[in-house]
Amino acid sequence: MEQTSQKKTAKPYSREFREGAVRLVVEHRDEYQSEAAALTAIAGKSGCSPDSLWVWLRQAQRAGGERPGQTTAENVRIKELEREVRELRQANEILKKASAYFAMVRKAVRHCFSTACSGSTARFANDCFH
Repeated sequence: MEQTSQKKTAKPYSREFREGAVRLVVEHRDEYQSEAAALTAIAGKSGCSPDSLWVWLRQAQRAGGERPGQTTAENVRIKELEREVRELRQANEILKKASAYFAMVRKAVRHCFSTACSGSTARFANDCFH
């Protein structure tokens, strides 16, 4: 039997589930010795990991302004902007290459139809070898 080194994918939890679990931590935090104890107990009862619950709690605190840091909406917007910047940089590179190519062609055409080539028998830019 072959073993694969694939990482286990995270179990998807609905937004409602995450919000409910966070609400339980917030409402029952005082019943435990520490926040870590509350997270462990509530995560065990909810069927998620304490680490996941901790991340959700921190996200909710940032979104509510209780904790400094970027909100989920801000993180989404930053990712969108980073993607847009990547796409614009790629487009810029394409435009730079196209501009350089057309500048080279324009220079060749000017040269072939300049006074230096006026006595030439060249009828087209390709025929000029000066």
